[in-house]
Amino acid sequence: MARFIDELKRTHSCGELREENIDQEIVLFGWVQNRRDHGGCIFIDLRDRDGLTQVIFDPETTDKEAFETADRARSEWVLGVRGKVRDRGTKDDGTSLHNPRLATGAIEVIALATTIFNKAETPPFEIEDQIATGEDKRLQYRYLDLRRSPLQKNLMMRSQLNHETRNYFNESGFLEIETPFLVKYTPAGYDKYFQIVRCFRDEDLRIDRQPEFTQIDVEMSFINEDDLFKVLEGLVFRLWKEVLGIDLLERFPSGEFPRLPFAESMERFGNDKPDMRFAMEHVDITDLTVEHGGGGIGMLEPIAKKFSEGAYRRDLPTEIVKAMVVPSGHGFSRKDLDALEKYVRQMGAKGLARAKVDGEGNWLQSPLAKMVTPEFRKAVNEAVDAKDGDLIFFQFGPTSKVQTVMANLRLHVARKLGLIPETGSAGEWNFLWVVDPPLFERNEDKKRWEAAHHVFTRPHDECIELLASDPGNVLSYRYDLVLNGFEIAGGSIRLHDPEVQKKVFEVIGLSDEDAREKFGFLLDALTYGAPPHGGIAVGMDRVAMLAAETESIRDVIAFPKTQRANDLMTSAPSRVDPEQLLDLKIKTLE
Repeated sequence: MARFIDELKRTHSCGELREENIDQEIVLFGWVQNRRDHGGCIFIDLRDRDGLTQVIFDPETTDKEAFETADRARSEWVLGVRGKVRDRGTKDDGTSLHNPRLATGAIEVIALATTIFNKAETPPFEIEDQIATGEDKRLQYRYLDLRRSPLQKNLMMRSQLNHETRNYFNESGFLEIETPFLVKYTPAGYDKYFQIVRCFRDEDLRIDRQPEFTQIDVEMSFINEDDLFKVLEGLVFRLWKEVLGIDLLERFPSGEFPRLPFAESMERFGNDKPDMRFAMEHVDITDLTVEHGGGGIGMLEPIAKKFSEGAYRRDLPTEIVKAMVVPSGHGFSRKDLDALEKYVRQMGAKGLARAKVDGEGNWLQSPLAKMVTPEFRKAVNEAVDAKDGDLIFFQFGPTSKVQTVMANLRLHVARKLGLIPETGSAGEWNFLWVVDPPLFERNEDKKRWEAAHHVFTRPHDECIELLASDPGNVLSYRYDLVLNGFEIAGGSIRLHDPEVQKKVFEVIGLSDEDAREKFGFLLDALTYGAPPHGGIAVGMDRVAMLAAETESIRDVIAFPKTQRANDLMTSAPSRVDPEQLLDLKIKTLE
């Protein structure tokens, strides 16, 4: 008998056979998805990454040894099958036996011979598309989880994203150049290059962050923002068209994504990565609060007083008052409202002030109703365009806290009310650029200015004179590409002028000596004809997650970590052998 693999080579995948293959002799390799004994004949669904093929072991046509093998086979055994393709036929009443749910549903394979490549223990969970097994268990047995069709499709799609990315940049004249890991941080680049590179993160982990991740790093010389945006937009349009089959020109006929200033994004949405597929935008009512002296609401009076006394700058407020309207028709029970208050308290808020508006503009079901002045209530209703039955939520206090709480509250409420549309067509992919953020941010604890991104970001030309006198109002050429509330790319145009770079260092209190120690090689490079340049990094994990319409980047990474940065499959991190530490001359502190 001919030997599988050595002599009998695989002719087709398990998802490839169609009616045109009927009467052909074929060879399949794969895993037993399930096995059924129908009183004489044994049916096995053989699976590989491309799909399933039904294989029939008939004692009248199948080799005796092969039939006995099929009789012993169980879930996840690895088999080789030689057989003949035939039509699935019809029932006695003429009804077709074709299975429309399978790509191979019109055919089946009559086994002539088979072999067992490997047996399998009973797996800890079923290898099915939909399973109820917890994620920790699936991560522990990731090598089994990766056999499930949804994950395989995600990883195949991700492979296509990488392939199309390389094709796009190659056709656009970019070089693919890998930069080293073991080096000081530097944004320096080549004339025009890209790399798909593994990176490491030291930020808090969440559904769209992993300790190790992949990004598409793009660097270009002799460009401005518009030039870089055009390149990135071209990449995104191509990926969506070639990988997802979606023509984004239906939504963005100009071939460009809209741009939203950072300040406007913060005012309307509380963050710099807004999901604009639904409303419930924020309204800053700080000025109204100051104008009305707190409007009779004792909790707001200190903020109004500080502003009126000139303690805060209006362009850089350290405390604000914000409101958000939930339209009528979305009822909240007392239990729901209590849950929302608990939600915001978990983020550090003192509570969740609220008011329901009636047809006369009165505030109901609110402790604020007893203290607010009619004038302030009317002004707020007009500012937020509140109507009968609307519910207004309020937050006030430190600016960063209010922005964070309100931004998260907006998304939380939208999810609960089902206001966020599902993706799937061109019209439901909401791309936008968030541009022109401040170059510096104030560290109030240390009473100093710090770079909001990095110290090599180029300030707007008209803001250079403000570096010495008004750093907080210096805008920069930094940008983020946002998709449906996720930042999928970010970068900046870099500083190439040594004199302006020196002024930026002065703002953050970096002495010439410290600058030389940290960035001497780069400062030297700027003196040898450094061109205007800029770049951007695209988060490939996030792009793949959104393209696959899954809820976590762990679903598009072959071997992901948990939110605690653990690898449950290999039990990493674990203790290092003392001999290994000795070899590397590393000492650990307990």
